[in-house]
Amino acid sequence: SCSDSLSPEQVRPQRKRRRGGSPEVMKMVRRESRHPRRNLLLQSGLRMMFGAMAAVACGMLYAGYLSGFHDRKFWFSSRQDLEREASFPGGSGLYYHYYKRLLAAPSFSSGFYQLTADNGTVSGRTINAVERLFLYPELITSFLYRVTGSQNRVEPVSFYLGSVFGLQAVCVSALFVCSWALSGTCVAGMLAVSWFVINRQDASRVEQGVPLRENWALPFFSCQVAALTGFLSRSTGSVSEMFCYLILSACSFSFLLLWELGHYFLFVQSVCLVLLDSLGLAADVYRAYLGSLVLVYLAQFQNASLLGSPLLSLLIGLVPARYFQVELAPPPTLLPASGADFTLQLLEAKLGLNSTADFVTNFLLCQEALRAPGQDLFLRLTQTSLLPFYVLVLTVCLLSALQAVFRRLSGQPISSSLRLEDGRIGEQPAVAYHLLHTLLLGILTLLFDGVKYLWTPYVCMFTAFGVCSPDLWMTLFKWLRLKSVHPVVLSLILSTAVPTIIGFSLWREFYPRVLAELADLQEIYDPDLMELIAWIRCFLWTLCTAVLVPVQVLVLVPVTQSLCRSQAPAVFAGSPVLLGTIKLCSGSVVTSLPVYS
Repeated sequence: SCSDSLSPEQVRPQRKRRRGGSPEVMKMVRRESRHPRRNLLLQSGLRMMFGAMAAVACGMLYAGYLSGFHDRKFWFSSRQDLEREASFPGGSGLYYHYYKRLLAAPSFSSGFYQLTADNGTVSGRTINAVERLFLYPELITSFLYRVTGSQNRVEPVSFYLGSVFGLQAVCVSALFVCSWALSGTCVAGMLAVSWFVINRQDASRVEQGVPLRENWALPFFSCQVAALTGFLSRSTGSVSEMFCYLILSACSFSFLLLWELGHYFLFVQSVCLVLLDSLGLAADVYRAYLGSLVLVYLAQFQNASLLGSPLLSLLIGLVPARYFQVELAPPPTLLPASGADFTLQLLEAKLGLNSTADFVTNFLLCQEALRAPGQDLFLRLTQTSLLPFYVLVLTVCLLSALQAVFRRLSGQPISSSLRLEDGRIGEQPAVAYHLLHTLLLGILTLLFDGVKYLWTPYVCMFTAFGVCSPDLWMTLFKWLRLKSVHPVVLSLILSTAVPTIIGFSLWREFYPRVLAELADLQEIYDPDLMELIAWIRCFLWTLCTAVLVPVQVLVLVPVTQSLCRSQAPAVFAGSPVLLGTIKLCSGSVVTSLPVYS
């Protein structure tokens, strides 16, 4: 035969061609197999780029809106410096006072030292203002103002306000990214931002007082929640997981550093993760919390209140338990709160666990932020259609999560790879975490009206994710057992149609109102307050010239007002709301720290 006449070297190529074809054909097959992979990578890259651009655009538009709203509300650009400073309401003006002191110091280091040994704020006392008032926002802002050379280009107050408004842009972008990461569509991010802007009266305090600590800290909390969402997602790779972990650690540290109440809200978040960890749905992020807490303790001059925080007590019990792989660790005992930790005493009085006759505690309990919210909060959320859809999303996710818990307790393993056809949205770790977190924040909001500024943005993000997620509709249709229409097709249709209808209705009803707020603002001006400040400044000037400078010397050597204010023997007492403005506008010594508003 012909094959017998061929040599072995000639037979081998023929066998290879019979098995797999010619080398040219094999190369073509390989090229064709690579094309779908390249197309998927290209589509994923385009989606990521478009989503990132949309998130940044939403944040920038919101920051521009806040800047215009603030300028029109107080006529800020046309005011003198004294009238601008008087526009900072209540005790929030004290923070801007320290920002001015840092800029007036010869150097940043000398200004920092002056704040750590401040004897010109509270009468007869020397305090570490950085530790007591959490002044790191002012320290960082004043440092950036110096090193960027903005002295000749931007006014100090404009730089300060721009920093806060820029952080609000970061907060909005983080909400966009978080809702987008959960649902897989940018429509959810846009819907979350729309709800946030419409309900900003209950979602942010930036309009009530720009220098307030939560306006600096909550944007980092939003970024931390977005990073935690990516970390809990099982679809991310090792590189993405490490990136999310680093962002989580950095934002946790910043959140704790900028707000004295930050460790309480991280404790609530840790409780959610502990509950998920008991079901095998959460990963180990406790070391990030512990490291952040230790660094903040050192940066805050060994602040004793952090040693008594419930977050530290929880971590002390959890980290060794996870290290030794103990399934059920005994509940950790809270460390005794020191005298500096005033917040725990306030919580005990609020919850009725301890009665007190302390004036400051009872005064704070009368403040609006520490009282239960009124019905108008839920009425406003209902009018914007946020609360009804939130109840729908919360109910579906909660029932699905309870099913997952029942299966876990019955000995059935929780699936690590879920498909749309499964209809188990409650088994997704990120969804289960957000479900628990929004529930706990909602319970706290029913007790404290001030917690709504954390809960409402969360509700906007979580609700937008739910109505845009096909998994939620698929879970609902699984329970209803639809047979006339394929549930997968109907889920995909509703996940697009429902947010489109909601967005169109919000645009039609509320977009004209948002624009009207920029056009129809009335001037907010308090003539009585300005008259009081003018009288105080005149009184200090008269007192200074009468006590410190003889008349004949006054004619020859003029004395500056700043020198008189720093040396005039005058101490002012009053309500905390008024003392902050007096301290900012006159530099006078006050009887107590005006930070209770």
